[in-house]
Amino acid sequence: MPDTLILSIDQGTTSSRAILFQKDGSSVFTSQREFTQHFPQSGWVEHDPEEIWQSVVDVCSEAVEFASREGFSIAAAGITNQRETTVVWDRHSGKAVHNAIVWQDRRTAAYCNELKESGYEPTFTAKTGLLLDPYFSATKIRWILDNVDGARERANSGDLLFGTIDSFLLWRMTHGEVHTTDATNASRTLAYNIHTGEWDDELLTILDIPKTMLPGVQNSSDHFGKIASDIFGDGILVCGVAGDQQAATFGQICLEPGTIKSTYGTGCFVLLNTGKEALSSENRLLTTVAYQLNGETTYAIEGSIFVAGAAVQWLRDGLGVIKSAEETENMVKGLTSNQGVYLVPAFTGLGAPHWNPDARGALFGLTRDTGVEQIVRATLESVAFQTYDLFKAMAEDGVTPTKVRVDGGMVNNNWVCQFLANILNIPVQRPVQTETTALGAAYLAGLHCGIYKSHEDLAANWLLDQEFTPNIDADERDQLIAAWRKAVDGVQHQTT
Repeated sequence: MPDTLILSIDQGTTSSRAILFQKDGSSVFTSQREFTQHFPQSGWVEHDPEEIWQSVVDVCSEAVEFASREGFSIAAAGITNQRETTVVWDRHSGKAVHNAIVWQDRRTAAYCNELKESGYEPTFTAKTGLLLDPYFSATKIRWILDNVDGARERANSGDLLFGTIDSFLLWRMTHGEVHTTDATNASRTLAYNIHTGEWDDELLTILDIPKTMLPGVQNSSDHFGKIASDIFGDGILVCGVAGDQQAATFGQICLEPGTIKSTYGTGCFVLLNTGKEALSSENRLLTTVAYQLNGETTYAIEGSIFVAGAAVQWLRDGLGVIKSAEETENMVKGLTSNQGVYLVPAFTGLGAPHWNPDARGALFGLTRDTGVEQIVRATLESVAFQTYDLFKAMAEDGVTPTKVRVDGGMVNNNWVCQFLANILNIPVQRPVQTETTALGAAYLAGLHCGIYKSHEDLAANWLLDQEFTPNIDADERDQLIAAWRKAVDGVQHQTT
């Protein structure tokens, strides 16, 4: 079906994109819109749901117009989204009652600590695979209900709905006919029991969240409704939904137990497929749903880093020392060392395996000779060091990967990939198609609508672009990691 495409709607943390994929996994069209990041207080991050919605409509309309102009048909659409980001809206008007509270947001740290002190964390972890951290959706829902005038009363009367971004988009695209999500997004809320596959009444009671707010939960590859033709397209079916990191896992064809991928977007997320078994980490990694197909759940162990590409965005927008991320490779590749400069980018706290929401970023090792190049290099290096911390935690859980597949915008930088291989001390594989988050959503949609018949069809599309192998000795690696650990300890010490 060479003239048939799949529309992938990739609603990320800093931008919305529409990508049209062919059956072989190659893309023929991309449209992208950045949108505003709101920081109302230190550690708080918000998005305007209306701006997100308009950005999605704009990019999808351009994709549909391209397909029509070039003689392609669109078989189906898939949605992948920034996970945990929380929207609460009125079921009658469709208007959000508050800005979306972004996954990076730390405002519920005190409430999470209250729950921990009350002894609830083991209960939440046993049922959801997650830790009590502001990262996840449910405490954000609770905050909105407690802090927006009249919200709790409206929620109790059944007038308010909750959704992660995928659910909000589906509701809007179907003019309010569909209020649903998929199992991967549900698994990131702190209210979904990943073992029973249901919203958990005990957890909802603890959190004081009305169950009537919550969406239905479906397979990741499923019929999610038809996009209204007056929005964009001509009745396009949505046949795949997954949170961004699970979609990337699917796009990287990490479909067998033991396969592992690491995505470098706004944050960095490592997922290890554990098959039908929901393994528990002893080192503060997360157990999560990798995907759900035909009612069968595949699980993963996940490590989450809150700031990766966002640190490069900070160099561009916050410090103004670069004009684009593409500049960074040439800026650092001529340096022979980092000159002892380390950045711990804990701009919104530290994620796995530290889980310290109060930590804040810091630069260490500055001297009079430190220049922009050293700070840029420290920023890029921080991504590899944080990934190392996740792999070390996995090793302590008894899992030692022998290679890793990488994707996301940062891996187009060869220097980053090589440094990552050096620090992890394993081969790093970059595929030809690095837009694997969007691709995973397309694959899920394509499976449901019959473009793909099996996992083998998908695996045939995965092509290696370049493999990076370690090229430094053990002593140098150990010294770099030891200095990084001191820097992380320094950030942790700030908060005690």
